[in-house]
Amino acid sequence: MTFSVLNRKVHYWLAILVAVPAIIIIVTGLILSLRKHVAWVQPPEQAGAGREPTLTMPQVLEIMRAVPEAEVKTWKDVSRVEYRPTKGMCKVWCKNSWEVQLDTSTGDVLQVAYRRSDMIKTIHEGTWFHEGVQLAIFLPAGIILLTLWLTGMYLFWLPIYVKSTRKSAAAADGKATEAKPPASSPPA
Repeated sequence: MTFSVLNRKVHYWLAILVAVPAIIIIVTGLILSLRKHVAWVQPPEQAGAGREPTLTMPQVLEIMRAVPEAEVKTWKDVSRVEYRPTKGMCKVWCKNSWEVQLDTSTGDVLQVAYRRSDMIKTIHEGTWFHEGVQLAIFLPAGIILLTLWLTGMYLFWLPIYVKSTRKSAAAADGKATEAKPPASSPPA
């Protein structure tokens, strides 16, 4: 079996093997690449009134307790707090996937919205299904995708290389033919 035939077979069978994880990775990756532009994926950032954060963490917790969607009673219900001083706001990411944006000067609630980007990211990585899926399926799928890219590049460049080699050989043969003196004809 030649290398070209083996390369085609490897490319063919690996593509089938990786089809389901690859489509999940591709679709979720496309969605994540739009997260700053599509509010359905990730809420757009609002701007607060001031640029000097005066809001304290205990005040943040008190404000969060008053937001029904957030379902915050203690800090255990909060996943992360992210301050954006240049925008005068902070984002509070709740464990139930709701995001609350607060004005860091006044404490006003700027926005309450559901945040899907974190869940989409876990699907993209494979951890949404199960922790072991990331290493057992999605990591090998990534390696197989790299192999598909390499074999695909070989399949793409091989005909171009063969065609250019044939052209070069034909041009060299043409020059060699021109360089030969014409055969003398026998006397009549």
